[in-house]
Amino acid sequence: MQTDRVAIFGSGGQLGVELKIEFGKRGYAVTAFERADVDITNAAHVERCLADCDPTIVLNSAAYNQVDVAEKEPTAAFMVNALAVRNLAVACRQADARLVHFSTDYVFDGMAGRVYTEQDTPRPLGAYAVSKLAGEYYARAYLDHALIIRTSGVYGPAGLDTARGNFVELMLRLAANGQPIKVVEDHVASPTFAPALASRTADLVERGAQGLFHIGGGAPISWFDWAVKIFAAAGVQPPLKPTNEREFRTAARRPKFSALSNVKMEALGIAPMPSLDQAIGLYMLARNRKVGAAMHREVSPSA
Repeated sequence: MQTDRVAIFGSGGQLGVELKIEFGKRGYAVTAFERADVDITNAAHVERCLADCDPTIVLNSAAYNQVDVAEKEPTAAFMVNALAVRNLAVACRQADARLVHFSTDYVFDGMAGRVYTEQDTPRPLGAYAVSKLAGEYYARAYLDHALIIRTSGVYGPAGLDTARGNFVELMLRLAANGQPIKVVEDHVASPTFAPALASRTADLVERGAQGLFHIGGGAPISWFDWAVKIFAAAGVQPPLKPTNEREFRTAARRPKFSALSNVKMEALGIAPMPSLDQAIGLYMLARNRKVGAAMHREVSPSA
């Protein structure tokens, strides 16, 4: 049996790291590309890249995700989140490869007041969200069998090492500073554990899934209540206070309730996502191992 070849773009990010691990564990021949390896906004670079590695499956977890900065530089967001997806889709069509592209809950305006399904009509609220929705459309415009996965608030152990980190690491850094922390209580999402997202992605790929799927953390929660769970799992009690959208203004508008329904995914027989308590517990275990290993390297004598 021939081994499927997988190319992963954005392999240095939180999700990309987990995709590389998950597909590697399942016996795929994985070629991973970080931002420095290939410019996905350059169509010729992408075409040459896929021609060289000749993948059967292409996973795109690369993204411009600076939501507020995108309001000042919408072109940069559109280049990465939309036009680069077009480049990948065109190259996948030429190489006869399956494209798996990751999108976001931010394609919705959050006004439904309930979890969103794949049948709900998107209504993006800003430059970042528009660029991500455009990426979905490009993938579907050029490929008949693309798999598009929307997710929400991704966090994984690799966030400890990446430049922008994640919400968990932000909260823990603020807690270490000892200053009062304010987190919005009127915005609800479904924070998603990256290793579980990678595993369910592989399950969808192996079932031949195509079209649009949601994979969120499995339970709607406000960012304030999520922070409470994070601090409880970390065993810290910083001064935490709720705030709201009116008090905490940002450059970009954000959906107030953008949690995602996983019913379509689960209907294929794929295991539900872990609970938030289970996921943050697993995150903290992985984080503690990484921190412990780093400390051990620092104190070990040189050979």
